Amino acid sequence: MTTFLILLFLIAFAIYMFLQHPKFGKAPSGERLVQIQNSPQYKNGKFENQSFTPDLAEGKTMAGVLFEFFFKKVDRKIPTDLIPSVKTNLKELPLNQDVLVWFGHSSYFIQLEGKRFLIDPVFSGNASPIPGTTKSFKGTDIYTVDDLPEIDYLIITHDHYDHLDYDTFLKLKPKTKKVVTALGVGSHLEFWGFPSENIIEKDWYSKIELDENLTIHTTPSRHFSGRGFKRCNTLWASFVLESKDFKMYLGGDSGYDKHFAEIGEKYGPFDIALIDNGQYNESWKYIHNLPQDVIKAMKDLNAKRVFPVHSSKFSLSLHAWDEPLKKVTELNSLSENPIPLITPMIGEIVELKNDKQEFKQWWKGVN
Repeated sequence: MTTFLILLFLIAFAIYMFLQHPKFGKAPSGERLVQIQNSPQYKNGKFENQSFTPDLAEGKTMAGVLFEFFFKKVDRKIPTDLIPSVKTNLKELPLNQDVLVWFGHSSYFIQLEGKRFLIDPVFSGNASPIPGTTKSFKGTDIYTVDDLPEIDYLIITHDHYDHLDYDTFLKLKPKTKKVVTALGVGSHLEFWGFPSENIIEKDWYSKIELDENLTIHTTPSRHFSGRGFKRCNTLWASFVLESKDFKMYLGGDSGYDKHFAEIGEKYGPFDIALIDNGQYNESWKYIHNLPQDVIKAMKDLNAKRVFPVHSSKFSLSLHAWDEPLKKVTELNSLSENPIPLITPMIGEIVELKNDKQEFKQWWKGVN
């Protein structure tokens, strides 16, 4: 019995020490916590979505979900082939070119009106705090922080590991002028050495005027947050990035809800909308769009072109790696008034204001 108790103590101590690693971030406190507590989204000691959002869908259990994750066989869950890509020299892109370059999953680079934006970058090759457990697909890590020019605005939609990557952010510190994110997320960044004066944290439906040409609006999403055992102590968000003649929806992780139509009515139409289309499952349909939800969301947002993201780099669900792109493409083509899809390879230049630009279905033939 004594030996068993000692073993339990050692295991508990090892877990406690592991959780002290700075990668887990720091919970909001002080003035930041006061600001959070004053948010209309903060209720009962945590942030809440606009609509009731259970962790799992009706009839699903955590035990069942975990069993499927560990034991259910999913064909082509991880590609065996290299993911195709193009290596664009980002440092040599003329600043007067309005472009987007995708790095896989939900990480991408934008140049608009002479400013450089970086959204949810993950360049460590891992989307989990436990090394080696959620590795990026072969061929998706052709970019590193060293390949990036100086970043004017680093935008973070929420604090999950596949969007806020500790190793990447440490390397980004000297290259980043300003960070724009949702309430509470700045606590992690300050803990990691980002100057507080360079962090802009806002609640939903806030307006941030970057300069005379560019404005960011913070908007809702339907998701959750957390880097440890405590969930929803920081806010999750989507963003609207607009210039005088161009408007983008930068849509973080989200399940389908009324916020898409509200954002479309308040800020649309959008020239381009980036929408979460991968890592979905019926068990957690309230926090990640199912393929049919993506079609509804793009219509709700009144988007002229749509870039489906959150796929093709990490396996975080129980579908084939290319299923998100296949299903959205098929459903869109079958819908009334299909909307043009933006589907570049990793690293391929997307011309933001060229609505005639065409893209290949690059995933075809990749096993």
